[in-house]
Amino acid sequence: MRRCNTIPMNINYYQTFIQVAPDSAAETASAPTIKGEKKTIPALEYEMLSAQPYVYTQEELLFEVYVRHKGIPSEELTTRREALWAEFYSKPHACLRASSLAKTYGWGIHFNAEGKVGLVPIESPEYRRFAKDADLQQTFAMRSKRVR
Repeated sequence: MRRCNTIPMNINYYQTFIQVAPDSAAETASAPTIKGEKKTIPALEYEMLSAQPYVYTQEELLFEVYVRHKGIPSEELTTRREALWAEFYSKPHACLRASSLAKTYGWGIHFNAEGKVGLVPIESPEYRRFAKDADLQQTFAMRSKRVR
């Protein structure tokens, strides 16, 4: 699993397709459910990627989800963005292979040549095309359960 533990390290994927986890029961893609008032991390990831496909790199997405999930005010983000980025990336974070979008909710995750991220529903012709594309690095989302 890619982890980011230093600021200069590039944790983005390029020309890569993360297929739905082998142990996922999803036959069609669905939006994550929102429980309570606070949006979950998968819900934030889905909201951002479905509204703006191929806008964020993995690094940008992880950071922006963190900011929104923690409710960091925009004023603080404006004045302390570099410090908040450095603080966030001073600890390791799981990459999108560990996202529930690809483990549970039936979304493939495509990274283009610029490292920008887009969601691809498992039931779509586009998913099948990306999964067979030899020009893309192929990987799977992490399993939800350990194989024994």
